[in-house]
Amino acid sequence: MSKKHKHNEEMAEEKKTTEVNDTQTAQAEENIAVENEQTTQPESDKKEETIDFAGQFEDMRDKYLRLSAEFDNYRKRTLREKSDILKYGSEEVLKDLLPVVDDLDRALKVIETATDINAVKDGLSLIVSKFNEFLKSKGVKEIDAVGKELNTDLHEAITKFPVQDEAQKGKIVDVVQKGYMLNDKVMRFSKVVVGE
Repeated sequence: MSKKHKHNEEMAEEKKTTEVNDTQTAQAEENIAVENEQTTQPESDKKEETIDFAGQFEDMRDKYLRLSAEFDNYRKRTLREKSDILKYGSEEVLKDLLPVVDDLDRALKVIETATDINAVKDGLSLIVSKFNEFLKSKGVKEIDAVGKELNTDLHEAITKFPVQDEAQKGKIVDVVQKGYMLNDKVMRFSKVVVGE
């Protein structure tokens, strides 16, 4: 091959390489222009989004403050109601107990001038039965003990007493203090004497 021909080929090769480089450069410049366009365009969008976020933040802040205030009011109200329940919870029971207190007052007045002891006994017996009915109406009942086996869930043995009857051994022979239940819960254990 001649030098001239070789030179022409090298020149053509260089020309192609230059054209490819020019094309790539043009594409790169075009991409940069498009990116610049995109970055400048969202600036205004970003401002709108920022403004929108600020509005959303204010809405959420307002909701939070309202919710916080409502919860605080709820907490105060429930504390006040709980305090009232503790303070006045027994009012209904005590109101129902007042007729028994009235009967006891009348009985004391009658005892001062009474000459018939049996009438006084009958009157007191009526008051006690009225009081027991009141307790039953409120769900309070006496724990049965005498003659029963010792049950530590209901009874508290305070002493043992020797008994002659073998059937009485291990059973309750006397009640020192009555026990009471409120519905199914023990309010006070029966204090009992157990036979041995």
